[in-house]
Parts: sequence; C-alpha cells; structure tokens
Amino acid sequence: MQPGYHRLVVWLLTAAPAISLADEARIAVAANFAEPIKAVAAVLEKTTGHTLKVTLGATGKLYAQIKNGAPFDVLLAADTKAPAQLEADGLAQAGSRFTYATGKLVLWSTDAAKVDAQGAVLKAGNFRKLAYASPKVAPYGAAAVQVIEQLGLTAALSPKLVQGESIGQTYGFVYTGNAEIGFVAMSQVLAGGQLKSGSMWVIPQSLYEPIRQDTVVLKRGANNPAVLALMTLLKSKDTQDLIRTYGYGT
Repeated sequence: MQPGYHRLVVWLLTAAPAISLADEARIAVAANFAEPIKAVAAVLEKTTGHTLKVTLGATGKLYAQIKNGAPFDVLLAADTKAPAQLEADGLAQAGSRFTYATGKLVLWSTDAAKVDAQGAVLKAGNFRKLAYASPKVAPYGAAAVQVIEQLGLTAALSPKLVQGESIGQTYGFVYTGNAEIGFVAMSQVLAGGQLKSGSMWVIPQSLYEPIRQDTVVLKRGANNPAVLALMTLLKSKDTQDLIRTYGYGT
C-alpha cells in the first residue's frame, strides 16, 4: 500500500459529504499515469462509491479521440497543450483545468548493470535498441528527443531507436527485452518510491522541458458527481503526497 493512502481514506471519509447514489466517470488518462490512477480510483470508490472507467493512451491520440466524439468525461493529459486546446475548442469546461502532476523522465533497463547513474551508456552505445515514445503524440517521447539532441547524440543513436505509440508501449519494449534500454516515465519503474527492478538514470531536468501534466473536465462530465469528486480528490494534499511516491513532482 502506498504511503499516504490510509491518511487519504480517513480524510475523505470525514470531509466528503455523504452520498446516496454512486456514479461512474469515463476518463482518458495518459499512459504514464497508469499506476497512480489505480490508487486514486481505489480511494475514490472506497470513500464515495463513485467509480472510474479508465482508458489509457498517448495524450495526442486521446485528444484526437475526444475531438472525434469519444464519450469521455475527463482528460488527464501528459502535457498542458491538449487540455488547453480542448478548452479553446469548446469541448472542455472553462476554468476546470489544473496541473495534477509534473512528470520525470528516466533511462531504464531491466538489467541491473546496464544503465549507470550518469547515463554514460548512451555515449558508450553498447546496446542494440533504444526505445522511446512517439514525440508526435506522447510528451514523454518529445522529452526523450530533447535529451538526445541536448547530448549531441542524434546521429549516433538514430539507427538504434525503436518507437512506441505511447509511453506504455515503450515501457513494454524494454520490459520484454525487445529493447535493452528505453526512455520511460519514472512512475512506471517505481513502487513505493523505490526502483522495482533493473537500473535507471534519472535524467537532469536541464536536458528537457518540464513535463507539466494538466487535467480538464470535458463538457460531457460537467455535472457528473463522480467527476466533481475526482477533481476534489486530485487537488487534496494527501493525493498529491501519494502521487509523489510514484516519482512525480506536484
């Protein structure tokens, strides 16, 4: 159980108003937030009875689905651009957007000896494949490209790159051994604030633009009690503490 979980449950049970009926919110969630949203959903259901139906994917693809009429109530993006654009498009509730987390990029391998703490493995090049997410639809992929460019390794690494459609698929490439190393979200490789397995380099923030992750309520979810409860939960101090245990800034 994540630190802060029990505190959060107690807080909600005492602070949240009693409800007689439970509702469901359909939420589109950036793939990097797959594990934290499970914990948040569990707290929400335990304390309010409301449930979440979660669809994971790359932020760009989720945005396109919403533009094409997908019936989501909320978007939890991996950037600020998509939620802001949905507001501009008239598809989101004005004033509902806020930052729920700041993502961190790491270079990770399942091999405990593969990735050093300074990321020198990238310059050494002693690997066949390097995984990263599509920079066109995944903000973590765009950050990975920035890191490669900042290190002056674009030409050297290009032949070794393998691209995932989302950060979730990118993690899968490394986890299954299809790529020895890969740029993934810190949240994917931590459990209880500790590295689950393998080795990683926590990439300095100076090498890529901050990955500020915004959420926004879509017009369809404006009057859904489950949505309102979720937004309140995400803003709470204990939820922010919980999110930080997955390697995010808040």
